[in-house]
Amino acid sequence: MQRAVAIVLAAGLSTACGTGPDTSATPGAPAASGAITRTAFGTTPEGAAVESFTLRNAGGIEIRVISLGGIITHLTTPDRTGAMADIVLGFDTLEGYLDEHPYFGAIIGRYGNRIGRARFSIDGVEYPLAANNGPNHLHGGIKGFDKVVWDAATSEEAGRSSVTFTRTSPDGEEGYPGHLRTSVTYTLTDENALVIEYEATTDKATHVNLTHHSYFNLAGHNAGDILGHELTIDADRYTPVDDTLIPTGELAPVEGSPFDFRESTAIGARIDTGNPQLTYGLGYDHNWVLNGTGFRRAAFVVEPTSGRTLTVETTEPGLQFYSGNFLDGTLTGKGGAMYAHRAGFCLETQHFPDSPNKPSFPSTLVQPGETYRTRTVYTFGVQR
Repeated sequence: MQRAVAIVLAAGLSTACGTGPDTSATPGAPAASGAITRTAFGTTPEGAAVESFTLRNAGGIEIRVISLGGIITHLTTPDRTGAMADIVLGFDTLEGYLDEHPYFGAIIGRYGNRIGRARFSIDGVEYPLAANNGPNHLHGGIKGFDKVVWDAATSEEAGRSSVTFTRTSPDGEEGYPGHLRTSVTYTLTDENALVIEYEATTDKATHVNLTHHSYFNLAGHNAGDILGHELTIDADRYTPVDDTLIPTGELAPVEGSPFDFRESTAIGARIDTGNPQLTYGLGYDHNWVLNGTGFRRAAFVVEPTSGRTLTVETTEPGLQFYSGNFLDGTLTGKGGAMYAHRAGFCLETQHFPDSPNKPSFPSTLVQPGETYRTRTVYTFGVQR
């Protein structure tokens, strides 16, 4: 079985927080297009060394990613005037990522999103999982792919530079069957695209649903809330949830609801309307059923003040839009920024939540001899 995913982003946002937006370029010595810098980033309590990789392109975009969880710690892009800002939430040091945090910038696996009642069955055998989100399983469990140190290798060619993370998730890790051999490659191109490619194989039937979990604030990671971002999602339907945020199985029309983003709409325009679905998640934390098949546009975001835009394209059937509802100001991020309620948003391409328990949803089951592949592309731009 093969799956392919592609996502394209182009930045944008505004609003103010006490410290104001970070408009400086990410510190570090200048490097030529495609150059990769590899540095130490600390050591885990278990003694594993963590490395940081900096990718830069000809347009001045810079991305930092660490071997712990494949976490993107910094992502610096220009606005319409050329001013640079770091547009992802995160921490300055390894310690922030070792403490509890809401999956900032990480690879999510083995299963992105929620699995109801923290269990699924394959061929009549039930597999219990960690219930780490109320009664449900979330983002791979207590120690998912975001919390492990990956092996890393770099490569460069004309106009592009890459870092590839690899690891084998052992049979039974977090309750999942099978040894899952996984690789995730981040590539920054001179076309201002960040390409993320996933690949996995297994020796037992298992469920796989990998995704990426950066929190974006397109005005700058410390620029306040994201409610002024204008969002378009190319979807006529979404998957309503129960009060524990597990899909009911319905594919509901977005028309006439706060979930209709088929035309560009400010994220904050309808977020506090009292709709029961929004009450369950304290805002948007839902999966949209994307229109069409194959590689196509999923979403577009523009931040009017900076002009940064973000386009998302994918072959995946779903897109989770999360409006940062559980951020509450208790996390101190880069440069002392306080990440308050709705300080960032996520757009996670995926198969649907709870697919292992919803036979009508697109399957996430991977069999021995099959290869799981997804491809995600983030392309950054500005609107004049």
